[in-house]
Amino acid sequence: MSKALNSLVDRVRTAREAHTPLAIRGAGTKSFYGEAIRGATLDTRELSGISSYEPSELVLTARAGTPLADVEAALAERGQCLPFEPPRYPDPERPGQRGGTIGGVVAAGLAGPARAAVGNVRDFVLGATLLNGRAEVLSFGGQVMKNVAGYDVSRALAGSLGVLGLICEVSLKVLPVLPATATLRFDCGEAEAIERLQGWGGQPLPVHASAWWQGALVVRLSGAVAAVNSAASKMGGEVIDPYLAQRFWNGMRDQTDEFFAEARRSLADGAALWRIGLPAGAAPLPLSGEQLIEWGGAQRWWVTREPAERVRSLAARSGGHATLFRARDKAAVLGAGGSVFTPLAAPLARIHRELKQAFDPDGLFNPGRLYPEL
Repeated sequence: MSKALNSLVDRVRTAREAHTPLAIRGAGTKSFYGEAIRGATLDTRELSGISSYEPSELVLTARAGTPLADVEAALAERGQCLPFEPPRYPDPERPGQRGGTIGGVVAAGLAGPARAAVGNVRDFVLGATLLNGRAEVLSFGGQVMKNVAGYDVSRALAGSLGVLGLICEVSLKVLPVLPATATLRFDCGEAEAIERLQGWGGQPLPVHASAWWQGALVVRLSGAVAAVNSAASKMGGEVIDPYLAQRFWNGMRDQTDEFFAEARRSLADGAALWRIGLPAGAAPLPLSGEQLIEWGGAQRWWVTREPAERVRSLAARSGGHATLFRARDKAAVLGAGGSVFTPLAAPLARIHRELKQAFDPDGLFNPGRLYPEL
């Protein structure tokens, strides 16, 4: 083991003996996400660096504290990328810097505009090394898809927000940057936008991302040159200048676009930003406020002052769920005993508790970050 990893193992062993909770932290760019963070900081940034990168095999392995910017720069040199487009939030300690760490990318499990077309973060996790609550370093998965056997723990770490342990190293599948892209704009209402997206989704079109807000539907096509040109001709719409289109999609990915900027301003007045997951073809939700629709209709962002109960009830009625993504005072929005994430059904809650018990029996890591009882 490296000196940095040995130091972290000692920290966990000491914390376990003293019954001291630990708050896992990389760059801290996603500290707003999930429940409140509690415990002594366990910083991952000393575990930094790309361990291996095989462009011909489309596999990159990096230690948890490696800046996302370093990973993306290495991939860009070889014309490759992280296809799920993880958001790059501002670094609280380095003004002007964005991105966080690769361990944080996996632990948060957040994906950008291309998620509906390419898959989520967990779909690209091939293997991981984990420091568990017993101060043991465990390895799961590998560097190829077929290495996975039994319960796929490495993928279970995606979106776990560190409650199972500290991700020390992760192997990710990467892909080549697609050779052609085009962005189209259509003027239409919400219901029509959802209908159009459903229609296109049933055709062999290279739809790679979509966003609807305030009467404008924007669609990104990506793939082979011939496929993109053919689809653009068939779908119609207004072709957006490539430079402006790239700025728009970066804003959607990093949540710096006008919708999100307005959302953050609204938080000061008591509004909340909800992330609602629905079946893609679900009808519009009767909520007040501002809405942005992504992922072909499957992800709907709402800035609203509506009660949490009503937001979750409407999402559930449409076959989905709602996460309180940002709020100035989450406790005030949720009420006593409320949870940032939609409460789990009893069987799922039991599985979560048993996983936590298996990997972190003393409840050291990020207590309550994912659910209050975890």
